[in-house]
Amino acid sequence: MMRYRHAWLGKSALLALATTLLLVLAALPAAAQNIQDLLAAVVKVKTQVPGDARTADTLGREREGSGIVIDQAGLVLTIGYLMVEAQGAEVTSADGRTVPAQVVGYDHESGFGLLRTLPPLKVKPMAFGRSADLKERDPVLIMSQGGSDMAAPAFVVSKRPFAGSWEYLLDEAIFTAPAHPAWSGAALLDSEGKLVGVGSLIVGDAMGGSMHMPGNMFVPIDRLKPILGDLIADGRVVGPAKPWLGLNTEEFRGRLFVTRVTPDSPAEKAGIKRGDVILGIAGQTPTDLADFYRKIWARGPAGVGVPLSVLQGTEPREITLQSVDRRSHLRLGRTY
Repeated sequence: MMRYRHAWLGKSALLALATTLLLVLAALPAAAQNIQDLLAAVVKVKTQVPGDARTADTLGREREGSGIVIDQAGLVLTIGYLMVEAQGAEVTSADGRTVPAQVVGYDHESGFGLLRTLPPLKVKPMAFGRSADLKERDPVLIMSQGGSDMAAPAFVVSKRPFAGSWEYLLDEAIFTAPAHPAWSGAALLDSEGKLVGVGSLIVGDAMGGSMHMPGNMFVPIDRLKPILGDLIADGRVVGPAKPWLGLNTEEFRGRLFVTRVTPDSPAEKAGIKRGDVILGIAGQTPTDLADFYRKIWARGPAGVGVPLSVLQGTEPREITLQSVDRRSHLRLGRTY
């Protein structure tokens, strides 16, 4: 089942992983979906994005990864960066059938995206588990499109906050190891064969801290449950949006450096530049990237002014950015 190698693991660890896989599969109750049903629920997602899309330069015009069938009507859950601003989409089932898909919804705050196949695929949808119940050292199974060759056992090695450079924050993300090579939109299953996360990233510090351990980051399925109805009905989560600035920011030696400024964003319009150092927000010094985001979002909904203290070269500057709703910046009107 696991035909690729994890070169950084020793023989004993590989044996433990093989044993884990057997235990995971053996733990599936008789009433639950069998392994073939689970494999069939993981599909290939391919999207096409127009050249003038805001995300075309950073995420590409043709994107490909996995999705998970979650209802009988053809609803497919995936990771949002595979389908945001997509003009067209198609889904290929485990048995090789390819059907068109319609973009249903996208949520930047969680990172989830939804598609619907036309017509529905005749496969059993994958049942939701509870990501909150996962604990460190729990065995899990990662499935990406490609059948049994792309199903592999892993362990939960940490659950902790994750701050992404693109104004993205999860209060708790799931980190697993060893690393799976096809993580985008992959399904994370618990020992009962239920969906507990959707693959987002490959990371070098799955355990956190200074230890180097390659692994994957998954968005917990519990983040989807309260917003699923909104995404299906409206394509977005109903309610005030968080303020968005258009900054990519990374931590280095205790400082926050601007690594990219999104074209035509509030940050670009205010004169923020790549290489600037964030010194403070509204007179307060952020302790880390997550704290920086929380301080921005605490100022109010999208549209609020965000006063930043920045270091440009050797010159400190006070700059107020007029935030926007990120969705208003993206070109979504052609799809949903």
